[in-house]
Amino acid sequence: MQDTALIDVRNVKKVYHVGSVDVNALRGVDLKIDSGDICSIIGRSGSGKSTLLNVLAGLEQVTSGEIVISGKHLERMTQGELIVFRQRHIGFIFQSFNLMPYYTALENVALPLSFRGVPKAARLKRAEQMLEVVGLESHKAHKPSELSGGQQQRVGIARALVTNPEIVFADEPTGNLDSNTSDEVMRVIIDILREQGKTLVMVTHDVHIAAFGDKVISLLDGRITDIKINSEARSIDISNIREAEVQ
Repeated sequence: MQDTALIDVRNVKKVYHVGSVDVNALRGVDLKIDSGDICSIIGRSGSGKSTLLNVLAGLEQVTSGEIVISGKHLERMTQGELIVFRQRHIGFIFQSFNLMPYYTALENVALPLSFRGVPKAARLKRAEQMLEVVGLESHKAHKPSELSGGQQQRVGIARALVTNPEIVFADEPTGNLDSNTSDEVMRVIIDILREQGKTLVMVTHDVHIAAFGDKVISLLDGRITDIKINSEARSIDISNIREAEVQ
């Protein structure tokens, strides 16, 4: 039977050379993620979770092993090929939002489309549609300094989805938010991705946030120690979310 996993990680190792010392960040990771999976990777600081996210996204090369996404071997790609692959297949949500401070919300969301050569009118229209999806259409002319943390992360979500990626990678997406805002932002992320049939791979150290995933992958000392299927993943209908709830 043919393997249909969207992401297939095969005996991946990552070694950093720090002076005369070798640091084994990943020690033979095997993992399969199917299309539409909502995955949480959880582990304490130094467990290797951010390294795993980076190699899955093609931001770092593996030392050995294979990473196959949509049938393509990332470990065989050049840096130029990886850039094109990320533009076509991957969206990113960051802990620190990474918004351009002098751009409006609309311009920030449209930015990834400019790298694809999408004409200005078309990319602004698409960006406006995505801001409407996350409930921030009335804030499209606001700059990041005029938005709350939760609103800035909503802009980040819209930016991650504006290119219609297959996979969204999220690195501690609620790390800079308070607990109430974190819950609401996670519900926005999960419900939009479920509605659109996207795959999410999210890194977190927070057990509560990890519980939003329907697959929870535990990492310790560069190895996967457990994979749990979470049949009670936290989620609500996005239609019940109001802009005022995320301040």
